[in-house]
Amino acid sequence: MAGAYLRLAQDNTLMKRVRTAISLMGSCRLCPRECGVDRLNGELGFCQTGRNAIVASFNAHFGEEPPLVGRYGSGTIFISSCNLLCGFCQNFEISHLKEGMEVYPEQMATMMIQLQERGCHNINFVTPTHVVPQILEALVIAIDNGLHIPLVYNSGGYDKKETLEILDGIFDIYMPDFKFWDKYWSQKYCQAPDYREIAIQAIKEMHRQVGDLALNDQGLAVRGVLIRHLVMPNNIAGTGDILSFLSKEISSNSYVNIMDQYRPCGNVLEDKMINRRLQAHEYREALATAGSAGLQRLDKRDRVRFIFEK
Repeated sequence: MAGAYLRLAQDNTLMKRVRTAISLMGSCRLCPRECGVDRLNGELGFCQTGRNAIVASFNAHFGEEPPLVGRYGSGTIFISSCNLLCGFCQNFEISHLKEGMEVYPEQMATMMIQLQERGCHNINFVTPTHVVPQILEALVIAIDNGLHIPLVYNSGGYDKKETLEILDGIFDIYMPDFKFWDKYWSQKYCQAPDYREIAIQAIKEMHRQVGDLALNDQGLAVRGVLIRHLVMPNNIAGTGDILSFLSKEISSNSYVNIMDQYRPCGNVLEDKMINRRLQAHEYREALATAGSAGLQRLDKRDRVRFIFEK
């Protein structure tokens, strides 16, 4: 499996994309927040990230969806901070507290090469939205050192369409969340009342670029969109509306992981709406909704835990 980006590296196209992305940091408008700060000179906006990316860890990860994991794992690079900062984030220390180390492009490129050498099937950037320029800078160096496996863009779904257009032909696999339908809850927990509108535009653009998820004969993802949706207590995520949108306006063949692993953490431990784990009937209802919506490809790993619960 060869990464799509290799074609753009054959001429000056990839370097042009790098320069375009870097220029957006001068008065930062990489993401929908459009903070306008000069990150090139160390000013910090919502994501609290300046000129260089901060990386919390990198490793062969076996907890991702099966088409990404395969036998040798998904080569994940966990980027610190985020442009959403959900109050219930399960990686609170990484996203909110910025655990990690500031890295230069050469260091990130080395991480990519090491993960490839370990046999990982892809390079999976977790929360990449706010560091697109830094990833592209590192990619140029990594290609020169032999990188060739697919790239995964693993985001919260709050991605600016114009920034995604810079990535056209670079990322092979997009893995966005679709977190909320109702702006009341996206404002309350993510300070993003426009989350739904942004996520709709972003997922449509991702699908335009790479289409439905395609697998090779080993069952590994080679190209396409894989969508995650976290079912939340009291249906505050708006699961039915989200799944209906995905089926009707993206594709009924969309690969969707309907996740059951919500747990209260971060800033919401005292929040009466979501300060508990998901109940069995809530997850069963989400799965039934997916079937009613006409979605044909659901990640089934989480179903077993709930089947015999009352």
